[in-house]
Formats: sequence, structure tokens, C-alpha cells
Amino acid sequence: MTRKQRRMTIIGGSLAVLALAAALVLNALRDSIVFFSTPTMVAEKHVQPGKRFRLGGLVQPGSLQRGDNLAVTFEVADGGAKLPVAYKGILPDLFREGQGVVAEGALDANGVFKADTVLAKHDETYMPKDVADALKKQGHWKDDYGAQASGGPKPAATTAQGNSQGAVR
Repeated sequence: MTRKQRRMTIIGGSLAVLALAAALVLNALRDSIVFFSTPTMVAEKHVQPGKRFRLGGLVQPGSLQRGDNLAVTFEVADGGAKLPVAYKGILPDLFREGQGVVAEGALDANGVFKADTVLAKHDETYMPKDVADALKKQGHWKDDYGAQASGGPKPAATTAQGNSQGAVR
């Protein structure tokens, strides 16, 4: 075997080992790449009881029930499926019905998601009160900040020309 053939064999073997290592890493991370699973995905995957994962969706209105010693139950839905969630602890300040939530835990044998961590999600219109007050003092306040942050009526969307969409003339 010549020196060139030996060098090419070593390079080819190294590339094969590198490709095998990359394939093994990607295969191991295949299920962990997604940040959270929705109730529909949980039903489709037939997740085994005891396997930890993150569940994300909207808290169903009317499903929140408080129990003794900070125990709460609620349902998380994604429009296609619902999954009951049980949690014991203090809920985040932004947690409420109809709001997005991400819970971390595992399914039990009865199909109830036992969460040990609950994170409340908020939309881009959220603004802390002190920030809104500072904007008012500086004169940079827009009237729609307060209405959106407090859950009040939202102003009509405007087009690029400044005309309100859906406005009565």
C-alpha cells in the first residue's frame, strides 16, 4: 500500500467514525429536540406512564379546581385533545384559565399528568405596571398598552395607510 492510499484510508475511516458518532447523538436526542409536547402529541405517541416530558397548551376555562395544601387540578388542551394535570405547589402569578402553560412531569397510570413544575406563558402584549408607568411619565405611552395588558377591549387593527380595519364610517 502506498503512502497516498494509506492516508486516504485513514481519512476515510475517520470520517466514517465521525459520521457514526453524529448519527448516534442525533438518534439519542430525537425525542428531546422539541421543547414541549401538546396533548394531541401525547395521545399520538402513546407516552408510557412514568416517562418525564414537558406538556404545553392552554388551560381550559372552568377546569381549574383548588384543593387542600396547595393542590390544584386543571386541564390543558391544544384544540384537538385535553389532558388532566395535577400539581401541588404555588402557581406562577401569570397562571390563569385560557392562558398558555408549560408543565414538566410525568403521566401516572390513570392518564393524569402529575406536574412538578408549572410555567405560565404570556403574550407579547404583557407589560409590568412599573414599566407602563415609566412610559407614561416619559410621554411614550400608547393608549392600547393599558387596554391589552389589563385584558380590556383591544383597539381595531390598522392598515399601513392608518385606516382602522372594521371601523364603521
